[in-house]
Amino acid sequence: MEELNYFKEGWQHIISSDALDHQLFILALAALYTMKNWRQALLVVTAFTIGHSITLALSVLGILNLNPQVVEVLIAATIAITAVANLVYPTLNGANTRRNYLFALFFGTIHGLGFASFIRFTLAEGQNIGYPLFQFNIGLEAGQVVFMIALLLVAYLLIEVWELKRHWWTIFISASVFLLSLKMLIERLFS
Repeated sequence: MEELNYFKEGWQHIISSDALDHQLFILALAALYTMKNWRQALLVVTAFTIGHSITLALSVLGILNLNPQVVEVLIAATIAITAVANLVYPTLNGANTRRNYLFALFFGTIHGLGFASFIRFTLAEGQNIGYPLFQFNIGLEAGQVVFMIALLLVAYLLIEVWELKRHWWTIFISASVFLLSLKMLIERLFS
C-alpha cells in the first residue's frame, strides 16, 4: 500500500492547493496550446516530468543538493521566464514548440529540486528509491496530464465556442501567470 502513497504524493504535488508554483508553470506552458495541439501539449508535460524526475533522483541520492530557499526563488523565476517568452512570442510555431519542450525539460529540473527534501524525509534509511520515485513520477505525470487536459478544455470553450482570439488567450494567460510569478518571486527573494 505504501506505493500508492508515493503515487498520491506525486498527484498532490500538482493537483493540491499548495501546488501553485507547479500549476502556474504548467499554465504558462499550456498557454500556447489548444485542443488541436493536444499531443504537443502532453509531450511538454512529459518533458517536465522527465526534468523533474532527473533532479529529484539526483537530490534524493545526495548527488545534487541546493539551498531550498534558492531553489524556491529559481522556481518562481522559471515561471516568470516562461510567461514572458509567451508574451514576446505568443504564436504557436515550430520554434516556440521546441522552446517550450526545452523550458519544460530544463526548468523541470529546477522544479524537481523543490520537492526533494520532502521525499528524502519520507524514505526510510537504506530504502531502495527506485520504485518510490517511479510511483511518485507516475502520480506527477497523471496530475499534470489531468491539469493540462482541463486547461485545454477551457481554451477550447473560450476559443472555439465563444470565439475568443487565440492570441488574446495566450496573452491573458501569460500576463496573469507573469504577474503571479513576479509576486511569488519578490516574496521568495525577500522572505
